[in-house]
Amino acid sequence: MLRPAAVQILKNNESYYSLVVGVAKRAREITEEAFEEKKVLDERPVKKAVDEFASGEYKLIEDPAVRL
Repeated sequence: MLRPAAVQILKNNESYYSLVVGVAKRAREITEEAFEEKKVLDERPVKKAVDEFASGEYKLIEDPAVRL
C-alpha cells in the first residue's frame, strides 16, 4: 500500500509542521505502549502513526492563537 500524501491528511489549512510533530508524538506513544506491554511491533511506529492520522483515528488540533 502506498503511503498517504501529507496533502491527503491535512485539512483546513493545517501546517505540515503540526503534522510532523503530531506523528512524532504518536509514534513515541506507540513505542512506549509496546515497551510497557512487552510487545514486538510488526510495523514501524511512524508508519502506524501516519496511518492513524490518515484514517481519522487521530486528528490534529492547532491552537489558532499560536499561528503567525
